[in-house]
Amino acid sequence: MYEPNVVGDWHEYDEHAGLRVRVHRLEQQEPPRGRDDAAEGLTYFCLRVTVENRGAGHSTIHLEDGQIDIRIGADGESAFLDWRNSQFIEGFDVYPLRRATAVLFAAGPEAALAQVDVQVQLRVDDDWAERRLWTGGIGLHEGAVPAGPGRESLAREISNFLRDQAEEGTA
Repeated sequence: MYEPNVVGDWHEYDEHAGLRVRVHRLEQQEPPRGRDDAAEGLTYFCLRVTVENRGAGHSTIHLEDGQIDIRIGADGESAFLDWRNSQFIEGFDVYPLRRATAVLFAAGPEAALAQVDVQVQLRVDDDWAERRLWTGGIGLHEGAVPAGPGRESLAREISNFLRDQAEEGTA
């Protein structure tokens, strides 16, 4: 099992030289065009997924609705993804030293937002990259954990916690 990324961390893809992705700015926020009726009684939050090209050539990026999965709470229930208010990346050419960002609005029960897992599967030039996971929560701030070994140990603690929870569920 690979270690999950912490919200705010960059992940570089080996199969697509120069491309890196991060999930960041996970915060409680109302959508700009109003709430969806299906989210009544739920708390909205916003997050961003940024793709950066540090390679020599351009890549065509797709990051749409079915390529992002947001799970919340200890049971990993699906968050409501408000596709009407979200802004995806659909066939955008990212040139060297440029970025493209998807802005996603989702909602869930407020008590479950302390643990948010975001799984991303990027499509680059019609090739699918491996799925990667970022974990964080509302109320946990990026940069609250110092860079270096502290951040790695946090990712390891989260990974161990998730593994323990999975083992308890199968017992």
